[in-house]
Amino acid sequence: MFADLLRSLAAPQPARLPEPDERLALAALLVRLARADGDYAAVERDRIDRVLTDRHGLSPSEAGRLRGEAETLEAEAPDTVRFTRALKDAVPLEERTALLESLWSVALADGARDEEEDGLMRLLANLLGIADRDSALARQRAEARG
Repeated sequence: MFADLLRSLAAPQPARLPEPDERLALAALLVRLARADGDYAAVERDRIDRVLTDRHGLSPSEAGRLRGEAETLEAEAPDTVRFTRALKDAVPLEERTALLESLWSVALADGARDEEEDGLMRLLANLLGIADRDSALARQRAEARG
């Protein structure tokens, strides 16, 4: 046990995670949301790719690569704030509701509303500066689009 402690103290500091740009931040949030219920389903991965393709004009293979990068970043990131901060810095408030609608589309992709996903969506709306009412309207639009 003591040897393990000494090794951990002598180990080099882990590299700081890079600050994500808007595309990677959105992708990481979409992945975090899809993983929130403990079931990262294929339908959710497909929806993430579609959101990234539509929002950023990516090809399907580019969207898949970006999602892969986001999966790695999301797994290593201890908090959600770094992703929402990157989005708040890059996306004007009036456009953030569209981001929330995209997030809702991933949360609803598997056909089930889950407590963990709902809780994360409330947090994301708050961190993105979006009112509860606007979040509810974004959810309704995402539900209508299917």
